[in-house]
Amino acid sequence: MAKKISVKERIVETATRLFYHQGFNSTGINQIIAEAGIAIGSLYKHFQSKEDLLCYYLQQQETEFFSNLNEYLKNEKNASKKILKMIDYRIDLQQKADFSGCHFIKINAEIGRQNQRIADIVSGHKQRQYDYIKTILSETESPENKSSAKEISARTIFLMIEGAVVSSSILGNTDDLKNVKKTVKELL
Repeated sequence: MAKKISVKERIVETATRLFYHQGFNSTGINQIIAEAGIAIGSLYKHFQSKEDLLCYYLQQQETEFFSNLNEYLKNEKNASKKILKMIDYRIDLQQKADFSGCHFIKINAEIGRQNQRIADIVSGHKQRQYDYIKTILSETESPENKSSAKEISARTIFLMIEGAVVSSSILGNTDDLKNVKKTVKELL
């Protein structure tokens, strides 16, 4: 017997699909209501506004991203291999999403800094990714175990991955992510 999903879950699933594939600005409340098969009152019972729904969507993507990343890396003990495997995780995400890109980059491209609440969520997510890389790199042993060198390496790796994710969604392949992995392997 299939599990019955709640009204809130239907709203979120529908909004997630629409926001991700057609964009926040191109998705109307009426479309979400129609495709979720709910009444307008049901939507506003759970979310006061479309912006609140967007924030919830981004927070869920944040939780899912790091939960899945932690699961993906859980058996890897070597810090250098963990960084490389993190790139594999991004390759997998791109392939599973048919090269549709990063949820956060897409929202940022659409809304930018116009809405401080959304901008804070997006920049916070990217900061957490950078911090994640920096934490892993702090586990590596190298003759130049200086924190400033690790910070520069973390920033460089983060920027290469993010740029390759954008390139992947534009070109429809993971070639640049694979090249980033080769470059990072040489750096580590």
